[in-house]
This record gives sequence, structure tokens and C-alpha cells, in this order.
Amino acid sequence: MPYIKLNTTAEVDEAKAEALKARFGKAIECFPGKTEQWLMVGIEDKQRMWFRGDNSADAAVVDVALLGSVSADASGRMTAEICRILEEELGISPDRVYVKYSGFANWGWNGGNF
Repeated sequence: MPYIKLNTTAEVDEAKAEALKARFGKAIECFPGKTEQWLMVGIEDKQRMWFRGDNSADAAVVDVALLGSVSADASGRMTAEICRILEEELGISPDRVYVKYSGFANWGWNGGNF
């Protein structure tokens, strides 16, 4: 039931999208019990973004939503991994990346809730 949504100024071609999806699928394992099997990934590229009033370099915001609570330890590991992935795959400096976490008690799928 995890969902990762990437919004970025960078252009993401199909090969990069596949690489990001695969790497996010491994990274989600930072959270106990979470795997790629239930992971949904959304990627929105070529977004207009300014960070600190500047749009001269690529930037990204990543939303990570989970069923259940989000621990500080797991989210810290996940933030490090997301920043590493974005730097290696898209050349985005970690100091131009925000990562936001949300935990939910109720999550719907297939006409019902988990």
C-alpha cells in the first residue's frame, strides 16, 4: 500500500522512469513489511519549480505515503536512499530535494479498505 510520487523539473524519459521505479521498489524496503509488490509509483517530470527563489538547477519533491505509521528511523534511511537515487539517475543535488512522508490508518483498494 505504499505510494511514491515524484515531481521534478528534470525530464524523465522511459528508460529513466523504469530505473526510478525499480530503485524506488527496492528503497521502499526501508520500511518494515513494505515491498515493491504493493508499491505504486507516479512520476511527473518537467514541472515548474523554484527552490529558494531559484530555478537554475533541477529540483524534486517526493511524496511517500504508507498504510500505518512512519518511523523517524525508517524515513531517515528512505530520505538518504531517495536522494542517492535522484542524484545518480537524474543528476539532482540532494540539497534540492524535499521528501514528505504521510502515514494513514485507512487505505482503500479493490472496493474496500485494508
